[in-house]
Amino acid sequence: CEVVKEKNASAYRQLAQLRGFDMNRTWMIGNSPKSDINPALAVGLNAVFVPHHSTWILEHEEVTDAIPPNRLLTVERFAHLREHF
Repeated sequence: CEVVKEKNASAYRQLAQLRGFDMNRTWMIGNSPKSDINPALAVGLNAVFVPHHSTWILEHEEVTDAIPPNRLLTVERFAHLREHF
């Protein structure tokens, strides 16, 4: 688990390069399309979107629709991750 100060495409790209992550096997898991999902997808990471009713309104955004197959997974609860990983 890694932490970035700014949650944006540039920060995710830099982290992936710094740590030598395999972009095809690395997943961002989060509830914010704006700060978690879309920036991760933009730099070539995979993403798991876990929608939550109390996500801060400023984090709301449509999940990008220009996604290669199998790079975005949506689950209702974090517990459902066990079914996929």
